[in-house]
Amino acid sequence: MMRNCLISAMIVLVINFWSIHYSYAELISKEILHRADESRGNLEGVKWRVCINSIESDRQQKRSLNVQARAYDFLGSLISPPKVKGQKLLMLDHSMWFVKPGLRKSVPVSPRQKLVGGASYGDIAATNYANDYEPTPLDDEAVDDELCYVFNLKAIHKNATYNFIKYWISKNRLVGVKAEFFTVSGKMFKMARFEYENVVKLRDEPRPFISKMVITDAFINSNVTTLNFSEPILVKVPDSTFNLNLLMMR
Repeated sequence: MMRNCLISAMIVLVINFWSIHYSYAELISKEILHRADESRGNLEGVKWRVCINSIESDRQQKRSLNVQARAYDFLGSLISPPKVKGQKLLMLDHSMWFVKPGLRKSVPVSPRQKLVGGASYGDIAATNYANDYEPTPLDDEAVDDELCYVFNLKAIHKNATYNFIKYWISKNRLVGVKAEFFTVSGKMFKMARFEYENVVKLRDEPRPFISKMVITDAFINSNVTTLNFSEPILVKVPDSTFNLNLLMMR
């Protein structure tokens, strides 16, 4: 009887230990992702400009946008070329709409839809990987001699930009430096590298902010889309910025 009680107690202790260990590991992973998200625009209020240059099958396309973001919500206003000037993309609580001058109604769109080249609508927004994905830590790896945390990320809802991501985060800088993007079936369809030459002041300390995202097609290496992020400024973004009804009236 005593032996059975001891065995039961040991089993409970082991289960509790692994439960606490798993929760702690999950918490640490989420915090690492959150810090990396901050350097990709997930802040309390920020503005920046994105210039996109895409080359696909020797065809070049360009787009420029002004972006205002607050946490994961954002408003992207296209400013060039002239044929798309005035078009807007609004994301609010994981829902996204397209607004075009002359349209009487906004058009619901998915963050997964293609904007230009290899860039989806979600690529120009602030990332929220910490809340949109369930992370599974993998063994550390080096990217360009920089040691990185590595995570497999699985989308936890249908509005996430990608189904699965393999993500490398610098252990020293806590910024995402590399990503591979996969379909539901597990096939990689594109990859990306990130640079952080911009700086913002966060919690009274300088924080690296994304300056470039280079997306390469996994099947045709010559298809490359480059997003250049410039002029990041921390600002207070009012609620009215993300009001769809007001946006339709502008």
